[in-house]
Amino acid sequence: MSRAAKDAQYQKPLTRLIDLAAGPLDLAGYEAEGGYTALKTAVKTLQPQDIQSKVKDANLRGRGGAGFPTGIKWSLIPMGPNAGAKYLVCNADEMEPGTFKDRLLMEQSPHQLVEAMAVAAYAIGANLGYIFLRGEYVLCAERLNKAIAEAKAKHYLGKNILGGEWGFDLYVHTGAGRYICGEETALINSLEGRRANPRAKPPFPQIAGLWGRPTIVNNVETLCNIPHIVNNGADWFKALSQGKSKDGGTKLYGCSGLSNKRGVWELPIGTSAREILEVHAGGMKGGRKLKAWLPGGASTDFLLPEHLDLAMDFDTISKAGSRMGTGLITVVNEDQSIVAAVRNLEEFMARESCGWCTPCRDGLPWTVKIMRAIEAGQGQAGDIDTLSKLTKWLGPGRTFCAHAPGAMEPLQSALKYFRSEFEAGMLSCKLRAPSESAPKPAAPTPRETAKAQSVNQ
Repeated sequence: MSRAAKDAQYQKPLTRLIDLAAGPLDLAGYEAEGGYTALKTAVKTLQPQDIQSKVKDANLRGRGGAGFPTGIKWSLIPMGPNAGAKYLVCNADEMEPGTFKDRLLMEQSPHQLVEAMAVAAYAIGANLGYIFLRGEYVLCAERLNKAIAEAKAKHYLGKNILGGEWGFDLYVHTGAGRYICGEETALINSLEGRRANPRAKPPFPQIAGLWGRPTIVNNVETLCNIPHIVNNGADWFKALSQGKSKDGGTKLYGCSGLSNKRGVWELPIGTSAREILEVHAGGMKGGRKLKAWLPGGASTDFLLPEHLDLAMDFDTISKAGSRMGTGLITVVNEDQSIVAAVRNLEEFMARESCGWCTPCRDGLPWTVKIMRAIEAGQGQAGDIDTLSKLTKWLGPGRTFCAHAPGAMEPLQSALKYFRSEFEAGMLSCKLRAPSESAPKPAAPTPRETAKAQSVNQ
């Protein structure tokens, strides 16, 4: 039985051709499993607006973290013969701590992404595309470039694709390694050779993006859903969630931290966090109890064990006070310090700030300084209140982009659920011996000694 036929039982379109032991399929193998059928269907039988409608009807929401409806995002780009040059950019700068889902797709199914970008480019009328790839993903770059070369040789890319008038060229661009490039306008600046600072919005990239032209930026996982929607339809895609969520499709969920298994699994969107952790990740390592978990990356709020039965979809996790983010949860066990865990995240966020705006540039190092003191038991009176204020001062609407507000999410939730651990860092400071907490008094001078004696007499 072929891998595609075997997968029909489980309805896992994104990973249906992935076999870690055998490695990625070459062009011939991908075609034998139905690869590039969606591109042929799109170019030969569909209009660009037809594909946009399919994607909108399928209720595909962006898998990069924000969950914005992909079809609506595409609908904002100018169409028609007078629209001029347009670009499609794949955000493959996967630098969210604890996240590695896009890496799996690019390493093990590179032709799927190449085809997806070609179909998406046809849908928005773009003739040039870039895969903006995290520089450390060396194997991804190698396999993607090989797949692009094979596709060009077969006329799936380049001029006059499949004998038609439309053409599309695709390139892999490796970044220098900055977390901020996950923000689409910072990514665009970096792609242009500029410093990776976010841009003011509006105008949004759909109107003025790469080199000032209309641009669509989509995540790897988001794009890889497109060929399957074209092949199978919107109703099929929505049914993949198996009634677990009003959102359509499957989701690449994962787990990192001290669980028995760390990995990525394609499951119906809306699968509970408990199933992800206890069934697929094998539960907590060493039989330890779960203390807290991040739903999808360093820029999401902590949730508690009582939240495990929630559906892992965008709206449900948002109502619980966090964000689903990338959908790869990070677990913290009962023996781990929440203060140390948050301090580690804040250090990463402070280092990755682009430095463009003052609250982020100065507020994040200030946060780290206080966190280090509390972790060392040297917290001062008012430190916890200051941290609480920083979560507001660096919150939404106070900074140029969402980097600092995202950095504040794990901190604000840790203060909410585990304030006692922060207070312990203050208490230990007060309970130290006087010799450790204050300098010894200086010996009295002869004059002070004489004065004391006269007073006593």
